[in-house]
Amino acid sequence: MRKLSWVLALVAMLVAGPNATSFADDGFKSVDFPTAGGIQGRADVYASQSKSATLVLLFHQAGWSRGEYREIAPKLIKAGYQVMAVDQRSGGKVNGIQNETHRRATRMGLARGYLAAYVDMEAALVYARKELAAERIIVWGSSYSASLVFRLAAEHSDEVTAVMAFAPGEYFKKEGHDYVQRFAKHVTQPVFVTSAKSEREQVSPIFKASPAKKKILFTPASKGQHGSRALWNEWSDSDVYWVAVNGFLTEYVPAVPPAD
Repeated sequence: MRKLSWVLALVAMLVAGPNATSFADDGFKSVDFPTAGGIQGRADVYASQSKSATLVLLFHQAGWSRGEYREIAPKLIKAGYQVMAVDQRSGGKVNGIQNETHRRATRMGLARGYLAAYVDMEAALVYARKELAAERIIVWGSSYSASLVFRLAAEHSDEVTAVMAFAPGEYFKKEGHDYVQRFAKHVTQPVFVTSAKSEREQVSPIFKASPAKKKILFTPASKGQHGSRALWNEWSDSDVYWVAVNGFLTEYVPAVPPAD
């Protein structure tokens, strides 16, 4: 597993604890976590019935924020999971929620491209392990971050339990036409991939590259949607996506693993 000096430094910085508010009436608190470039990342941590439950680490799509998951996260909590929805520095605003990591990175003059956001994903993983004491972590991405969760799972195989990717693609052309596939080849954890119907050809090579024995590729019969928003209630076919998601979670990464 690749070790980055700044990641190791994060562990020491976390000793002071998160800069967080109390849980709001809608069941989450916003927390700050140290990330690369000397800034604080922002995430929403949702109240869970069990602190030992599997944690779902949620990453948003391009131009958006952790607000992508305001409707999705409570349903995962209801299913028994812990949830942390993260702002990456490559993003903006959605559902009225401003991306604070992006705002802080902009103020500091830091790079905010897709690949630049990977350091925030690594930092969030460190936070989930150290501060939330998560022993089992599902990394869940949307669009560009759906691609980067394969890198996260490949480079941090000991910390990542499963991968859920909503519309991954080879979005990083400067890195080569098979950049994501190269990481997917090292992902042996359970894998779930889905997309809009028109994107099946785009996501299939990444899905096939993973040697995971437990994996599901779901494509709706309907038009579908790009990214995690496919699960929003406003879409008439969101329920079929949820059936696929819940089926994968129940079968391969339950909130509480069965006793040996």
